[in-house]
Amino acid sequence: MTLDKTLRQRLDERHRDNLYRQIKTLEAAPSPTAVVDGRELLTFSSNDYLGLASHSEVIRAQQAGAELGAGATASHLVNGHLQVHQQLQQSLAEATGREAALVFSSGYMANVGTLCALLGRADNVISDKLNHASLIDGARLSGANSLRFAHSDLGALRRQLQRAADRGGNILVAVDGVYSMDGDLAPLADIAALCREFSAWLMVDEAHGFGVMGSEQLPLAGSGAAAGLGQDALPVLMGTLGKAAGNAGAFVAGSQALIDYLVQFARPYIYTTGMPPAVASGCNAAIKLMRSEPELNRLLQANITYFRRCAAQANLPLTDSSSAIQPIVLGCEEIVMAVSAQLEQRGFLVGAIRPPTVPAGTARLRITLSASHSYSQIDALIDALLAVLQEKMAVPS
Repeated sequence: MTLDKTLRQRLDERHRDNLYRQIKTLEAAPSPTAVVDGRELLTFSSNDYLGLASHSEVIRAQQAGAELGAGATASHLVNGHLQVHQQLQQSLAEATGREAALVFSSGYMANVGTLCALLGRADNVISDKLNHASLIDGARLSGANSLRFAHSDLGALRRQLQRAADRGGNILVAVDGVYSMDGDLAPLADIAALCREFSAWLMVDEAHGFGVMGSEQLPLAGSGAAAGLGQDALPVLMGTLGKAAGNAGAFVAGSQALIDYLVQFARPYIYTTGMPPAVASGCNAAIKLMRSEPELNRLLQANITYFRRCAAQANLPLTDSSSAIQPIVLGCEEIVMAVSAQLEQRGFLVGAIRPPTVPAGTARLRITLSASHSYSQIDALIDALLAVLQEKMAVPS
């Protein structure tokens, strides 16, 4: 069979199973309205939690950063590491309460590069079953003995830690701090306690926690800081800059020894052209705003509380999420697609998430909230959700 015929056959299967993905084209980043495929829609699908992707100060900083060069022109280790990158790394280390930080071009590269650098065939990696794809792939590619445990199940984690300890070798436990499709938080304090008991290293993906969660001392550091974990308890912290920071790229933060080691052994860092200086400059501005304008996070938290209260009053099927990610699990792929399409007809862009991104039978609407949303916009979404779900699924009024 020819390549094209094989590919068409597989694509047809995706269509039949209601799993085919289509790209939507926006004229500009949502703020939170956007022109999507030629229509103006109110978006509840963006990870721009603080509205910084369209913030004038971030945009001006990025424009100024472009004056340093359109690109870094080489990898960080050759001549692609500029002063603006060093400033960003210092800011990230300070924001997370770590000794040092290292910037990567994407969160995917940060996770894969870190896991593959830290682990080998003699080692063990233990992962939550609902981890992000980049952690899953990093665990596989590392060559380490890979074990998984049921989502946030501490008993299952203990059993896998014991299996790894019996086998020998280093043990790394990798989890999301905030799960991107469910919005729930990992029980990090308990996980860290188990890691201490078994002398395991803890790695947390803070993609959806960095910038919007933390402690009183480290308000931007993420869900680990919110759980009271410092560098010793959480030695490997990964965060992204394309969500709360409204930009692009990612970082790993930890001890100076960890960062020095990754510079030597993290292949996606070593063999990739450095982050464009404009991006680094925009990220620096975003972190400065996060620190100087805590009101942005307060607005986000108020919107989360308001949405959940209104959704509960409307009897919408909420999950147990206190984060900006508020999924409504509908189960059936066909229904999720139909509801999403109806919402779009009514002027709302809400993500329809289906397998393999989520487990079979758990297709969902993935609603994400931003500090930029108004209460009236949230009210309009609730009304539209209620009308469409009553039509498609007979949700009680």
